[in-house]
Amino acid sequence: MSVVPAEVLPGSARAVTRTAPRAAPAELAPRARLWPSLVAVYRAQLSRARVARIPLLFVATFQSVGILIMMRGVVDGGHEAEAVVAGSAVLVVAFVALNLLAQYFGQLRASGGLDHYATLPVPPAAVVLGAAGAYASFTVPGTLVTAVFGCVLFGLPLTHLWVLVAVIPLAGAALSGLGAAFGLLAPRPELATVLGQLGMSAALLLGVLPPDRMPEPVRFARDLLPSTYGVEAFARTFRAGPDWAFVLGDLAVCAGFGVVSLAVATWAYRRAAVR
Repeated sequence: MSVVPAEVLPGSARAVTRTAPRAAPAELAPRARLWPSLVAVYRAQLSRARVARIPLLFVATFQSVGILIMMRGVVDGGHEAEAVVAGSAVLVVAFVALNLLAQYFGQLRASGGLDHYATLPVPPAAVVLGAAGAYASFTVPGTLVTAVFGCVLFGLPLTHLWVLVAVIPLAGAALSGLGAAFGLLAPRPELATVLGQLGMSAALLLGVLPPDRMPEPVRFARDLLPSTYGVEAFARTFRAGPDWAFVLGDLAVCAGFGVVSLAVATWAYRRAAVR
């Protein structure tokens, strides 16, 4: 004869129902801040793009140097030479920011790579700025080589080449935002490539050719191109007495274009990541 405690009998008045204590909900980790996320994405993209840096530097620099040599037979000197040299130097930035960055984001969207970034606790602006900064970093040597070669070829002073320290990041930010938006908004990667090449062609025609020889409608289109103000700021420094107020004004307009274009690229990233 076995003895069973009364507490375990179903019909017993002394039966006691015991429930396990409810666990407290787990707390989510705080969202990563913009600056640490930006640095992390920048380093990751820099290591990824480092594989193709030699062809990238060669193609972008060779293109701009070739344009300088070609324009030497058309332009003798003066303000036209200043525009040619400044436009060819900034064209190195445009080649990477518009053409290559549009292709990168277009392929990233088509291959589903945006899903990876969407799962990371990083702000969308960090993804756009990190990728744009990594690609723009490779334009610094090519821009300097093109500027020095152009100054020697056209007999322009090398005194104020330090202004490129401001021109490269500001023009790069403005054009990178456009390139990223092209790649993120284009429905197919082929169309993103076409848009990037068209943008680079616009930077070539409107930035390198002297503005004095352009018709009025083309000058208006030139004023709408963000890199124009970086070209103008750099070209003004070749003169004997640069008007630094106008130089700073052009750089400020270029910075304003950069803020707007990067904001559009961030919105385009959010739009593409949720689809």
